[in-house]
Amino acid sequence: MSRYLVVAQGVTSSELTNADDWRWQLRNAVTSADGLARALVLTQAEIDGAARSEREGLPISITPYYLSLASHGDAACPIRMQCVPTIEEADASPGDLDDPLGEVAHEAAPHLIQRYPDRVLLLATDRCAVYCRFCTRSRMVGDGGGAVSLEQLAPALDYVHAHPEIRDVIISGGDPLAMATDRLERIVSAVRRIPTVETIRLATRVPVTLPMRITDELLRALRPHHPLWIMTHFNHPREVTNEARAACERLADAGFPVMNQTVLLRGVNDSADVLEALFRALVRVRVRPYYLLQADPVKGTGHLRTTIDEGLAIVASLQGRLSGIALPKFICDTPGGFGKVPLLPDYVVHRGCGRTTLKTFRGREVVYVDPPRGEGDNAAERATRIP
Repeated sequence: MSRYLVVAQGVTSSELTNADDWRWQLRNAVTSADGLARALVLTQAEIDGAARSEREGLPISITPYYLSLASHGDAACPIRMQCVPTIEEADASPGDLDDPLGEVAHEAAPHLIQRYPDRVLLLATDRCAVYCRFCTRSRMVGDGGGAVSLEQLAPALDYVHAHPEIRDVIISGGDPLAMATDRLERIVSAVRRIPTVETIRLATRVPVTLPMRITDELLRALRPHHPLWIMTHFNHPREVTNEARAACERLADAGFPVMNQTVLLRGVNDSADVLEALFRALVRVRVRPYYLLQADPVKGTGHLRTTIDEGLAIVASLQGRLSGIALPKFICDTPGGFGKVPLLPDYVVHRGCGRTTLKTFRGREVVYVDPPRGEGDNAAERATRIP
């Protein structure tokens, strides 16, 4: 455990025998500008950014485990760029929003967001093991509230119970797996008791930032509430460590499907080679690359965002290099909370008279001929017909 010595503040060597305990990791997280300065050689932009973060910005919290993955002296390290603040967070970019997904406007009940007819987002906590600098909910995470009690969640649960069209509940925050096991289990159990809820998803980054959290105790507590899906968030191959691989394999072995949502980040993973390595590494540990997300336009994150055209070029270069199980959908979650839109390179060269010319990943043009249809056969009507 000596690798944690440089980032665990005020901890003796003998105490590091507890460093594989997730609670130890949370207690010894780096949470201040001074702590960062003791752990890393900071640039002036990072020094100023950390000071600003303490005064007025998204809080700092980085587990010793996750910070140990960062380069000690290289500010361009893809781990550092995700968790260490810089003064660029004070800069405004066109299109920046405090609440990019319109969650305040789509609040159906306290702590409950509904943007789609059949699913809701339950915000169970404002705490995370690590506060990512591109966080969609930077307006609210780490604001001191902590885990939300069942009593406080009662109106949200009542709303779900009263709306049987809701089949899918995503428990998020903050990070619900950063909560105590018994508290998390009570929330999951309360959702599972709603008879019309079919699927529960846990949105969590702890397999990446706190993999020792995936304990036997946690798996025993959650397993009775299947089907439970884990929606996690690996952004770079360096995050797929031995500890992270073991955490993902434990989840899969216990029957939890694990899906990954990667955010496309400038300087972190805006490269086809980096993403190919990441997606291959995830598939090897039974994690399905689910979404590649265009970064949300959160205020102060313009320095971390790519353009949509850059993302489309990356996706086009990955087509044909990866099998379908390793190739996620490229998605833009539209500003204002109006839903996700899949983004695809333009593979259609020409369409007309029942013939569609397609361009393959090798650049070859191939014609697909539609089958003949009888007069009056309306394909659009047939596609929306309920059996």
